[in-house]
Amino acid sequence: MKRREDSERIVITGVGLAAPNGSNLEEYRRALLTKQSGVVPYEIRYFGKTFAGVCNCDVLKYQTRRELRRGTRAGSLAIYCVGEALADSGIDWENVPKDSVGVYIGVTEHGNVETENEIYEIKQYDYDCSYWSHHHNPRTVANNPAGEVTLRYGVTGPHYCLGAACAAGNAGLIQGVQQLRLGEVDLAFAGGVSESIHTFGIFAAFNAQNALARHDVAAKASRPFDKARNGIVVAEGGCVYTLERLSDAKKRGAKIYGEIVGYGMNSDATDFVLPNAERQAQCIRKALRNAELAPDEIDIVNTHATATVAGDALEIGALRSVFGESKKTYVNNTKSFIGHAMGAAGVLELAGNLPSFNDGVVHPTINVDELDPECEIDNLVLNEPKEVGNVRYILNNSFGMVGINAVTIVAKYEGD
Repeated sequence: MKRREDSERIVITGVGLAAPNGSNLEEYRRALLTKQSGVVPYEIRYFGKTFAGVCNCDVLKYQTRRELRRGTRAGSLAIYCVGEALADSGIDWENVPKDSVGVYIGVTEHGNVETENEIYEIKQYDYDCSYWSHHHNPRTVANNPAGEVTLRYGVTGPHYCLGAACAAGNAGLIQGVQQLRLGEVDLAFAGGVSESIHTFGIFAAFNAQNALARHDVAAKASRPFDKARNGIVVAEGGCVYTLERLSDAKKRGAKIYGEIVGYGMNSDATDFVLPNAERQAQCIRKALRNAELAPDEIDIVNTHATATVAGDALEIGALRSVFGESKKTYVNNTKSFIGHAMGAAGVLELAGNLPSFNDGVVHPTINVDELDPECEIDNLVLNEPKEVGNVRYILNNSFGMVGINAVTIVAKYEGD
């Protein structure tokens, strides 16, 4: 592994999350180990009945009802996750210089929910635009979720959102690491959010692509790698990490969840929707080179697989090309529990694996009744958790539409 000075080593000291099956890391991890799905029956106007991963976090913990009405669902999720990450970190927030803090939030898309809602509202006035909400512009600008965080917590350092489709959460995390290493900020809130279940358009679009999951039972609808998989379960969610330089974390005696030791991003440049396995493999290798790790040093690979027929098989093909010789690398998937949380997917799924550093257990991929031969790979953990002993490195895949790929590697922090 690449050795850096403590001032260049970036560690996770707080985790705040909202998942369909848990509103904090302890709940979430317990659900993953006890095979509790967060996918439920769901109905949305115009489209009708479907399934979704729905979060139940208490957003009023950090916002008033008036603030909720003025802001956005994505902003509320970001505020909740930052509040939880900040509390979890134990930082003395009152004495932190707020201009030294950066907020980097990945989003798949933003503004569709608010625009659909506002069009629906003026319909009752025969589409008279004089009734259009004066909150529309600040609600729908691309930086909104990160901006709402700064308003709530008084952050005066840089903030922005990173639009990287379903690789956006990892992109937000990578941005936080880079900005800390550059010395642009001294503390970063980095991650991703998604409010996607509140727009009928995303369900209709996936349905038109024949890529929306169908099943008789909601909890079994998201089934990556299964031979009978038939599409995506749309989910909302969020996950934000408190990131610090190791030197700062050590000074205050912070607990450390892990160290971000490598990352890679690249583009397919081949198709709007269909992934490119060769480019995915290149991105994984780029992250390994960045961390100066060999494939057989990775203990867990958390896959991006969304339960589409082509996408899952292509990703496994990419993993075989990189990890084919490794006998100790275990592979799992988190979307089988929560669906696809879009901009939050990468960081939310990484969070579910971080406790493996402590308990030595790999959470399973559930809902695999018959493994698709196209998705076979050594050490794929299916349907039951697996005790594997010491876990030192976790690699997290995150791939998005229009061919954007982001991979992160987190190491167990074992002191000096």
